[in-house]
Amino acid sequence: MSQPIIVGVDGSREATSAAEWAADDAARRACPLRLVSVVDHWAYGIPKFPSGAGDPLTLHSERALTADESVVRKRRPGVDVSLEIVEGIPAKVLRDKGREAVEIVVGSRGLGGFAGLVVGSVSTHVAGHTDCPVVVVRPGWRDAHGEVVVGVDDAPECEPALAYAFEQARLRGATLRAIFAWRVPVYTLAPEVTYDIDEVMEAQQRAVSERLANHRRDNPEVAVREDLVYGHPAQALAEASGTADLLVVGSHGRGALGTVALGSVSRAILHHSACPVAVVRPRD
Repeated sequence: MSQPIIVGVDGSREATSAAEWAADDAARRACPLRLVSVVDHWAYGIPKFPSGAGDPLTLHSERALTADESVVRKRRPGVDVSLEIVEGIPAKVLRDKGREAVEIVVGSRGLGGFAGLVVGSVSTHVAGHTDCPVVVVRPGWRDAHGEVVVGVDDAPECEPALAYAFEQARLRGATLRAIFAWRVPVYTLAPEVTYDIDEVMEAQQRAVSERLANHRRDNPEVAVREDLVYGHPAQALAEASGTADLLVVGSHGRGALGTVALGSVSRAILHHSACPVAVVRPRD
């Protein structure tokens, strides 16, 4: 049996949107879908809410799973759906689930509809620490543009993101827009250094084409638009998200805690993108 797409479910509107997006992707990939709800007793105090039959947190998880299962089965009746309740810390549980998943899908405000917790920290942590792709979905998304956008740079860490973006474009029959954002470097200690802008642009264009060459050869059916943009990559990608069905970024961050492991561009995109965002890290 193929690996599933795993969705974090908590009864919130954001989580239901994530389940809908994941159901569509499961249908495209012909893979199973698993809805996972995490019961976190530590967030409320174990003595106050003991685990076991009748535990209000577990009952809430059961209701949330049942509700989202109904939504998913109505939306994509052909998708194989399973449900799972896990006790633990949501960010850690979903991060660990990445080892057995095609991808992890979470709502834009993370997991916390029942608690009213600040949920962005969950989605950011999962995106920064999970080996498989992590898709963060905002409520109200619609696949209406026929375009997947991917950020390109000259670092090898962007290769997994490119592979994922080409795959998504192929499965959707969408155009892939590859954006390379660049700026002329400023040498404060040598202000007399000058640049031939046309030459710099030609060099950047060659870099983009070379980075995409292997992926284009492996995916000849995908229409690719190379877009060289002068400016900060976060701003360029956020603007492009307004006409995209999915925005794919790599993550170059390093670190052991929280958002430190997520690059600054990826963090900014998670906050400002108008469409679902897939963060794809190199596998450890």
